[in-house]
Amino acid sequence: MQCLCINSLIVHQEKRNSQFYWKQLVELHSRMSHSSYTRMWVQAHGALEDLLVDEHPPTAPRPLKDRLQVFQGLATFYLKYLQIFRSLEAVYDQIVHPQKRRMVRHVLDGVMGRILELKNEMVELEFSEFHYFDDVLQDLKLTPEDLEVPIPQYFVREKMRVLRDREKMLAHVMAKGGHIEQVEQLFCCSGMFQVWRGYSQRKRTRRERLEEMIFLGMVPPEQQQQRPSVAQLKAQQVETTRRLVQEENEAEYQRALVSIKESVRAVDGPDLRETLQEQMRQWFIECRDATGKFPDFPNAEDGGSTAIFSQKTPDQVAAELAAKEEEKEKKRKDNINKDKKGGKDRKDQKKDKKRRSKQKKGGKEEGEEEEKGWKMPPSNFLPTVVEGNKMYKDVWQGRDETQNFLQRFDAQLVREEKRLEVEEEVRVQVDELMRQEVKNLKLAVDREKGKKKKKGKKGGKKKKKKGKKGSKKKKKKEKDLTADRTLESLYEELVLEGFLIRPLNIKLSEYIGEFSYLGTTLRQADIEPMPSLSDVRQLIALYGILPLGSQSVHQKAPLMKTLLLAGPGGVGKRMLVHALCTETGANLFNLSPRNLAGKYPGRSCLQYLLHMVFKVARQLQPSVIWIGDAEKTFYKKVPKLEKEMEPKRLKKDLVKVLKSVKPEDRVLVVGTSRRPFDADLKPFCKVYRKIILIPRPDYASRLVLWRELLCGGSARLTPSLDLSSLAKVTDGYTQGHILQAVRQVLTPRRLAQQTTRPLTAEEFIPPLARQDPIYKEEEEAFKMWYGRTPLGKKRARAAKAIEEEGESGKDKDKRGTGKKTGKEEKSKKKNK
Repeated sequence: MQCLCINSLIVHQEKRNSQFYWKQLVELHSRMSHSSYTRMWVQAHGALEDLLVDEHPPTAPRPLKDRLQVFQGLATFYLKYLQIFRSLEAVYDQIVHPQKRRMVRHVLDGVMGRILELKNEMVELEFSEFHYFDDVLQDLKLTPEDLEVPIPQYFVREKMRVLRDREKMLAHVMAKGGHIEQVEQLFCCSGMFQVWRGYSQRKRTRRERLEEMIFLGMVPPEQQQQRPSVAQLKAQQVETTRRLVQEENEAEYQRALVSIKESVRAVDGPDLRETLQEQMRQWFIECRDATGKFPDFPNAEDGGSTAIFSQKTPDQVAAELAAKEEEKEKKRKDNINKDKKGGKDRKDQKKDKKRRSKQKKGGKEEGEEEEKGWKMPPSNFLPTVVEGNKMYKDVWQGRDETQNFLQRFDAQLVREEKRLEVEEEVRVQVDELMRQEVKNLKLAVDREKGKKKKKGKKGGKKKKKKGKKGSKKKKKKEKDLTADRTLESLYEELVLEGFLIRPLNIKLSEYIGEFSYLGTTLRQADIEPMPSLSDVRQLIALYGILPLGSQSVHQKAPLMKTLLLAGPGGVGKRMLVHALCTETGANLFNLSPRNLAGKYPGRSCLQYLLHMVFKVARQLQPSVIWIGDAEKTFYKKVPKLEKEMEPKRLKKDLVKVLKSVKPEDRVLVVGTSRRPFDADLKPFCKVYRKIILIPRPDYASRLVLWRELLCGGSARLTPSLDLSSLAKVTDGYTQGHILQAVRQVLTPRRLAQQTTRPLTAEEFIPPLARQDPIYKEEEEAFKMWYGRTPLGKKRARAAKAIEEEGESGKDKDKRGTGKKTGKEEKSKKKNK
C-alpha cells in the first residue's frame, strides 16, 4: 500500500503543484522512516538483552586460565557492542520522538562506555594497543568495515549554535588584533599539512562545481556515476527533514514540561498537601498511642516524611530515629576521646590496621591459590545499560504508538513524571509545617522543653571550626591566578598570542587507511606486525573522540589525560589532532615549544600562561591541548641551535598542571613526535601514558590512498594507470609524499589532456624520486623505542614467559619419554 501511494504521488506531481506534492512525498517517506527506525531500535534492544544475559550468567563463572580464550570472549563482547552502538547511534540521529530519544541516549552512553572498558581490558590482557580480530570476525560473519568505530553526530550537531558563536567570537578577536595572517600561518604549516589543506579546498570547489553541473544536466556519464543517485539524494533530504522535525518536537516537548507541571501543581497540589497533612497527623496520633509521647519528626537529611510512609509501624520509625541519634552521640564522644588520647592511640590503631591487612592478605592469597585465573572486573557502565534496557521494556516495548503518526511527545508520561516532582516539592513544604506543628504539640501536651539544644550548639560550633580549617586548605590548593579577569578577556589574550587557534575542518574518515589482513597470521608466527592505519583511526575514535564527545562517558570511563602520537614525518599526526577537534567541536590550544619561544618568559609567567590555558579549556570544554614536537620538552640534551628557544620550559610545570585535571574535565593533552627516541624515556612516558605508534602505510593502505586521491583530483582511472604497481613502488613513502606527487602531476593542463593522453604510473615516479622515503633503519628505531616503553616492556616479558613455559613443557616431555625407554630396555634384558 505504501509503494502504491508513492507511485500515485509521483504521477500527480507532474500535473499539479510540484512543491506541494514533493512535501507530501517527503512526509510519507518520514512516516515510513518512523517504522523502520523503530524496528531498528527494537532489534538493537533484542541484541542488547541477549548480550546482557551473557554478561550476567545465572551461575558465577569460573576464572579462565587460557589467555586466548579470555581474549576471544572479550573480542566477541567488543564486536557485539560495536554493532549495537552503530544501530543506536543511527536511531538517535533520526528518531523524532523526544522522550524516546532520551531513552536511546541513556543506553547509547552506557554502550559507548562499555566499549571503552572492554578495550581497556584487552590492552591489559595482551599488553598491546592493537588487536586483530580475524577469527572472531569470521565466527560472527562480519566484515572489517564492522570494526570501524561510529562517531555520534550529536557530538557536534546538538551544539551547533555554540560552535557558530565561538567561530564568530574567534573571527572578531582575530580581526580586532590584526593577526589573521599570523594565525593562518601558524596552523597552515609546511609539509603534509599545507598540501592537505590545498587538496581539501580544491576538492570542495570541485564538488560544488560538479553539483551545479549535475543540476544543469551537463555532466559526462562516467563522472555522473560517482555522484549520489536520485534515491540517495531523496534519502538525504528525508534525513535533513527529520532533523528539523526533531527540533520542532523538542521545542514543543520543552514547552509542555512547563505547562503540564503548572497545571499539575494547580490542580493536584492542594489535594496532595491536604492528604499529606492528614496522613502525618494520623501518624502523630498513632505514635502517641503506641509510645506515650509525640515522635521526633525526621530531619531532611534522613528523608523527612518519606521515612514515615515507608510501610513501617510507628514503633519501628521511632526506634530507627533513636538508633540514629545514639550513633551520632557515640561518634561525637569517640572523636573527643581520640583528640584527648593523642599520638599513642594512633600508633596502636596503625598497628591494628597492619595486622588486619596482613590477615586479609593471607586470606586472599589462600583464595587465589584455590581460584587462579582471569575474571571480568566490575563495570561502571553495565548498571546504566541494564537500567536503560529495563526502562525500555517497562515503558516502550508494549506501548501502543499506532495513532501517534507525527511521533510527538506522550502527555501521559509527562504528567506522571511531573506529578512526582510536584509531590516532592509539596512534601518538602509540608514537612516544614508539620515539623513546627510537632514542636507545638510537644510543648502543649507533653510539656517538653528544648533542653538538649545547648549540647547540639556546642557540637555544631566544634564542627564548624573543623570545617573552616578544611576550607582554608582547599583554598590554598585551588588558588586562582586570574580571579580578577573575565573569561572573555582570557580567551582574547590566548587568541592574540597564538595559543588558541582555529582547527581545520577535517573528518576522521578522511584519514585513509586499510584494515590489516595479516595481523593474526604474523602473531602466530611470533612476528609482531606493525599496526595499520585503520587501527590508528580506531584508536583515535576510542581514546579521543568518544570520551571528549560525551560527558557521562568521560566521567566513568578509564581516565585519559594525555595521548602521544608518534611516527615519522608525513603520516598525518597533526591531521588527526585537527580531526579530533572537528568531530567533537573542541577548542584547539597550541603549546608547542616553537610556539612558546619568546613568549611569557620566566617561571612565574609560564605558570600564569598554563593556568590561563587550562582554565579556558575547562570552561569551554571539550578542549584539545596540542604539543607539537613533544620530545623537545623532554630532551636528553638540548641541541645548541635550540637553546635560545628553551624547549624544556614545560617539563616541570606540565606534570603539576596535569594533576589538576579531573574526570569531569573534558580536556585532552595530545603530543605529536617524529623523533621520540631523542627524549628522556622515563619522564616522557610518565606524562604520555597512552602512546599510539603510527607507521608508514602498508600496501593495502597505499592502494586505497592512490585510488582516493586520484579520483578526488578528477583523474580518470584507465587500464593504462596501474595502481597496483604504484602501490608497490611507493613502499616506504608516507601519505604526505603521495599527496605531493599527486599535486605535482595533476595540473589543470594535464587533466585537460586525459582524453587524448591517459594518465600512466610512470608520470608519478619523478616527483616521488625527489623525496626521501622512510628507510628501514628509521622504522626499526621506532620499533626499538616502543619496545622500551612501559607497555612494550610488559609485552616483551609476557612473550618471554610464554616461551619459557613452552620450553619447560618440551623438556618434561623429553624426560618422560627417556624414562620409558630405559624401563623398556631393562625389561628386554630380563626377558633375554
